[in-house]
Amino acid sequence: MSRPSSEGAGGGKPGAVKHGGSGGPAASAAISVAAAAAAASTGVSSLPGPGTSAAAPSFSLTVGGLQSPELTALFECPVCFDYVLPPILQCQAGHLVCNACRQKLSCCPTCRGPLSPSIRNLAMEKVASTLPFPCKFSSAGCLLSLHHSEKPEHEEVCEFRPYTCPCPGATCKWHGALEAVMPHLMHAHKSITTLQGEDIVFLATDINLPGAVDWVMMQSCFSHHFMLVLEKQEKYEGHQQFFAVVLLIGTRKQAENFAYRLELNGNRRRLTWEATPRSIHDGVSAAIMNSDCLVFDTSIAHLFADNGNLGINVTISMC
Repeated sequence: MSRPSSEGAGGGKPGAVKHGGSGGPAASAAISVAAAAAAASTGVSSLPGPGTSAAAPSFSLTVGGLQSPELTALFECPVCFDYVLPPILQCQAGHLVCNACRQKLSCCPTCRGPLSPSIRNLAMEKVASTLPFPCKFSSAGCLLSLHHSEKPEHEEVCEFRPYTCPCPGATCKWHGALEAVMPHLMHAHKSITTLQGEDIVFLATDINLPGAVDWVMMQSCFSHHFMLVLEKQEKYEGHQQFFAVVLLIGTRKQAENFAYRLELNGNRRRLTWEATPRSIHDGVSAAIMNSDCLVFDTSIAHLFADNGNLGINVTISMC
């Protein structure tokens, strides 16, 4: 399948996920937070510092009669229900809203009062430093709870993060669970050919098409599905490059169990690339950006092409 990549990059964004309860009345919450802040200032905490993590159910911190899940509920943003994490800013009446939502609001969502000037809530920041916060993808199965400073980095690579459509150069906005990726591809992208076996030939036709173009094919072997992608990009005027990579329809951990080899062969010449396949969580763009793929220019492509068609031998093996 070939398709001009000028259609736009595909992919969707995960929706907001609500965690925990709704928090208690304002008066009791204020008392509990005050007690928690006092405990934080004296070093009362069951949470290790940055660099460690704990399973979500194993909370043990108790301050002012509240357990850790009840305390973390006090940090819920009233707009997106994610957590309000340091730096923590409040409105003039003391209400909190996360920094991401704050940028989009003109007034406090709780009292409708002004959000400016910005007022820092150092007491709440101290409490936040003593609490384990569940991963935002806990509802999808992630059991980790982390120090607030580690949460963003973990969630960026969390295996329970929703998968986006792996097709390059498409406008598809689908996202969902890993097990739903293949059914989606078979239903919404029927033009993609699937070949069976660990050793196949990926044929890219009409490689002389102008502009940015991508070719996609699926390969099934070892009870897994792999996506083969060849992209042609114009790095600067008059200079085009090809990028070939193999992605596993699976997790990063599963990808470590495989290796792939791409080979251009013909006219007594051979060009080979061997690597570990990337998970579709990483995507094609990350591989191209880091040159972690087979890279060659138009002149090399013409050495191996036959009447404008380029055959790439693809071999998948288990480590």
